[in-house]
Order: sequence, then C-alpha cells, then structure tokens
Amino acid sequence: MQFDLSTTLFLVDKKEGFSPAMSHLVSMMNYTRDTTLRSVQDVTFEELDFLMHDEANSIGMLLGHMAAVEKVYQILTFENREPTMEEIEELSPGLDLGKKGREFFIGKSLESYIEELEEIRGVTYQKFRSLPEQWLFEKTPFWMDQQGNNYFKWFHVFEDEINHRGQIRLIKKYCRVTQLQK
Repeated sequence: MQFDLSTTLFLVDKKEGFSPAMSHLVSMMNYTRDTTLRSVQDVTFEELDFLMHDEANSIGMLLGHMAAVEKVYQILTFENREPTMEEIEELSPGLDLGKKGREFFIGKSLESYIEELEEIRGVTYQKFRSLPEQWLFEKTPFWMDQQGNNYFKWFHVFEDEINHRGQIRLIKKYCRVTQLQK
C-alpha cells in the first residue's frame, strides 16, 4: 500500500476515510513507517542478514519482527482474543527473534519484507476505516495487571517500530563501517 505522503507527512490531521482520532493515529503510523522505509531503502542483500555477533538481530529480523507485532495486535484488538497456538507458531520467529529468528529470516529480499509490511498495514488500515472511533478507547486487561485501550495498543505497535528502526540504523552503520575497514 503506497501513500502520497509528500504534503501530509508532518501533519497529524484528518486522513481520508478515517475518523478524527483514528486519523491522528494513522498520521503517526504513516510517519513512522515512512521513516522506517527510508532507513532501509538502500540496504543491500548482505546487510539484511548481517549479524553484529552470534546473538544479534539482523535488519531482516527486525523488519520481520515489525510485521509479526502488527499481526499479533490485529488479532488482539480487532478480534479481541489471544493468538491461537498455530498463530503463535507461525509468528514466533518474528516475535521471539533469537535463534529461531536468525534461522527463519535469512536470504529474503528487501522487497519481500516491504511487501509483507505493506500488506499487513493495508489490513490494519482497512479495519481502522470500519471501526467506530470509540473503539480506540475501549479498555481491556493489558500489561502488569493494568487496563489498556486500543489507542495505546496501536501506539505501542508504532513505538516498537521506532525503537527497532533505531537498531536498524545502528546495524546498518556498523555493517558499513566494518566493510570499509576490510
């Protein structure tokens, strides 16, 4: 899903087809995704799989993690349920990362990661368009025996992406510096 963000990237405002509060969330998610895609736009195939050490995450793993997190939050918030064992098994390389992620997220192209991120985001936005604004403020049990609303849960999805985008930038820079030293 491509967005023409050229004139609205830095505006938290009304987005076509979304309620006012949903528009604000979508505005922030658009900016976050745009900057993530910009941070990987020139990443090479080798850089996607580069590991700084044996226990590290690669750029590809972090992109896979972003996709898995969004899918889980689609289940948690849109379907108001916990993922099934089958869903957990399918998403675990991206959610858990670690050894399983290092084995799973290797040899994939940047285009395949981007396509997956766009497909998942398309599902998210399609559902956002169909939900009433008050859905954002519905409370359910969440972390640490506290209540959380859907607005916070989706804020967490993109703040997690921001966190991992920082890691991507660090990995990319480290990879390029070490390549220059060779």
